[in-house]
Order: sequence, then structure tokens, then C-alpha cells
Amino acid sequence: MNDSPIDIVEQNTKETKTEMGQRQQQSNTIKALLTKRQAVLVAMCSLAELELEQASFTTALEGLKTFSQALVDYSALGHFEIYERIIDGNERREKVKKVATAVYPLISKTTDNFVAFNDKYDGADDQDSLTNLFKDLSLIAESMADRIESEDQLLNQMNESESLQTQ
Repeated sequence: MNDSPIDIVEQNTKETKTEMGQRQQQSNTIKALLTKRQAVLVAMCSLAELELEQASFTTALEGLKTFSQALVDYSALGHFEIYERIIDGNERREKVKKVATAVYPLISKTTDNFVAFNDKYDGADDQDSLTNLFKDLSLIAESMADRIESEDQLLNQMNESESLQTQ
């Protein structure tokens, strides 16, 4: 059965609304990821300052918990809302896929580092369990720097590809 011009217009309108919704969702996800990234950086700096202040165990533990939660939230959002879509083959934009293929191995490695850090300090309950905290935090800071560089390449390509599609 041939579609009438009205049916075709309705279908095109639905597709356009779906694409616009997906673009808006992607934009919101990127904004949320950047907000969570900022929370990680702030919490990391606050935790690092505690070493200089020679903070009490209780204060250090509170800072560690705040930082660890921010790190987990940030990693999970990136993985489940951005990277998983690409890994599962749901990304159609070739330039985005190309950048993702190049940067994902490093992003994945940083995620592994974040998980290992979180696992190591998840059950911290005494001073001895925090012996290497600031050394390990320094390594996490290096991983964050690497991740930000790679992640920004991908996010910039996603935004660029989105801008080109709306023109």
C-alpha cells in the first residue's frame, strides 16, 4: 500500500522529533558528565589538601568517601550513557566512531584504575588502610588527566557531528 503525502509527512515528523530528542538527550548527558567530572576534580583537590593539613583520620576518611563516590558516579555515567552506546555499535556517525576507536582503550584503562582505587579504599576503616592514599591519589590524578584529554576528543567530535547534522 502506498503512503499518502500526509502519512509521509507524519512519518518524517516523527523521525525528526526522535532525532531531536536523541540530540537533546546527548547534549544533556554530556553536560551531566562534565558536571560530574568537575565534582571529581573538586573532591580530588579537597582530598589532596588534607595531606598538607595533616588532617585527622576521620576527616581524611570523609574526604575519601566523598571523592570515591564522585569518581564512581562520573565513571558510571560515562560508561553507561556514552561509551556503552558506542561499544554496542549504536553510534552511526563515522567520525565519532573513529575517534571512539582511537581513545576508548585509554578511557577503559582509566576506568580500570578508578575501580581498583575504589576497591582498595572501599573498606578503609583504620589509619593503616590509608597509608598509601595520597600516593595512590596522585596516580588517579594522572589517570584523570589522561582520561580528560581522550574524553574531550570524543565529546568534541560528538558535539561537532551534532552541529553538522542540525545545519
